[in-house]
Amino acid sequence: MHIGIDVGGTNTDAVLMDGGSVLASVKRPTTGDVTAGIVAALSALSEEHRHRPADIEAVAIGTTQFTNAVVQAAGLAPTAAIRLGLPASAGVPPLTAWPERLRAATGNHVYLCRGGHEFDGRQIAPLDEDELRRVAADLAANGVGSAAITSIFSPVNQELELRAAEILTDELPGLRVSLSHEIGRVGLLERENATIINAALLPVATRVTGAFTRALLDAGIGAPLFLSQNDGTLMDVDHVRRYPVATFAAGPTNSMRGAALLSGLSDCIVVDVGGTTTDVGAVVGGFPRPAGTEVDIGGVRTNFRMPDVVSVGIGGGSRVDLGAEPKVGPDSVGYALHTEAMVFGGDTLTATDVAVAGRLADLGDRRRVSGLPAADVRRCLELVARRVATLADTMRTSAEPVPMVLVGGGSVLLPDELPGFDKVVKPERFAVANAIGAAIAQVGGEVDKVFSAGADGRDKILERAKDEAIQRALLAGAAEHTIRIVEVDELPMAYLPGNAVRVRVKAVGDLILGGRSC
Repeated sequence: MHIGIDVGGTNTDAVLMDGGSVLASVKRPTTGDVTAGIVAALSALSEEHRHRPADIEAVAIGTTQFTNAVVQAAGLAPTAAIRLGLPASAGVPPLTAWPERLRAATGNHVYLCRGGHEFDGRQIAPLDEDELRRVAADLAANGVGSAAITSIFSPVNQELELRAAEILTDELPGLRVSLSHEIGRVGLLERENATIINAALLPVATRVTGAFTRALLDAGIGAPLFLSQNDGTLMDVDHVRRYPVATFAAGPTNSMRGAALLSGLSDCIVVDVGGTTTDVGAVVGGFPRPAGTEVDIGGVRTNFRMPDVVSVGIGGGSRVDLGAEPKVGPDSVGYALHTEAMVFGGDTLTATDVAVAGRLADLGDRRRVSGLPAADVRRCLELVARRVATLADTMRTSAEPVPMVLVGGGSVLLPDELPGFDKVVKPERFAVANAIGAAIAQVGGEVDKVFSAGADGRDKILERAKDEAIQRALLAGAAEHTIRIVEVDELPMAYLPGNAVRVRVKAVGDLILGGRSC
């Protein structure tokens, strides 16, 4: 058996699963310290379906802790942004266009150094090792404990990033280092931004994973802990401590994976209505469709793997104003829904109250909202349905009919039919689809590189990329006989010489636990 947990802004959901079967599911309020909410959910899960802690083989958690740290610019480490590229790349230095709050939180430590490669692996300039030693001395003088190293075209040749990290850590033992070729994709500024964010989050990762581990121990569970990545796969605690940025958008990803399993649909539009927001994405072949453009995180452009998700500030905890023109959200009572909503004894009118008044949900004390004007309730619910349907329609890529799957506890706000969609599905256990998605997640490996197609030819290039992706999945803990290639993208780069082509390949497989795949 294994457990999936999703720590949301309003609720912490947990499911107990045996293979692909859900044995029990619970929902508990998220707490300010997060840990207490997880412990409460695990305790409730044990009451729902009796099991021994020793029977649990793995626990997978999806969390927004790292995203929140960046959005709020809280708890980030002073971080050095070190770019290897001179004499090129000086025109747009690191941290360009960053919000001032994030520049201040990371300390504004920018260093431009010699190095970098062309797309075909030729050096722009050799590494100046004395220059890097002077950088190390400056970091020590300023008390900087994290560094993000980005070399031009390092996805093609990682040699200079690795050597620079070796020099810096020799000079400063204990320095936390993130390397861009391990974080982002081709595209200097966006890859660099993702690497800087990752390095700044490293202390947060240690703190959060420690809290999660303690929560499991408090519940008597000694099983391995995994966290969800934003591509629908899992990573172990050690991996999270090195690459916390990979958890961004894991919540919507889990919801989409869970929706696909619960509905039995491998291709659909998924609408996940939570307590604060509604997230809409597309599932293709059972996996979330990845974003094809740069992704904005807290006002910073990045290009690491992310699902193609659009959001609107409507959820079960959204504050509601029933005026001449009803207003729903974007403000939300969040995890205080269980005390502030009218049906739970509070005095704040929320979307949940409106759903109860409109008989779409049966929660709390219906009598407390019986006085709401029926016409106003109807107009409010119609507004929610119309806004969500319009948002979902933007995720279409063709005029062909596509089913919609509704998940998340807040989906009680929506009717069984929505304009523009012939088929709307609300599967069993829809409220905990995100936790189910975490529980069923697999492990994966991805390659994103630029190749010169001149000598090898297309077939050999694809074969090399697929082999490397499979090897990365094996190293991540996938059972070899379960690994399959789920994505292959080719993009000819006409502006580069040598018949350059960018190739991205993703492989996934089942996790090995206790000598067997699960």
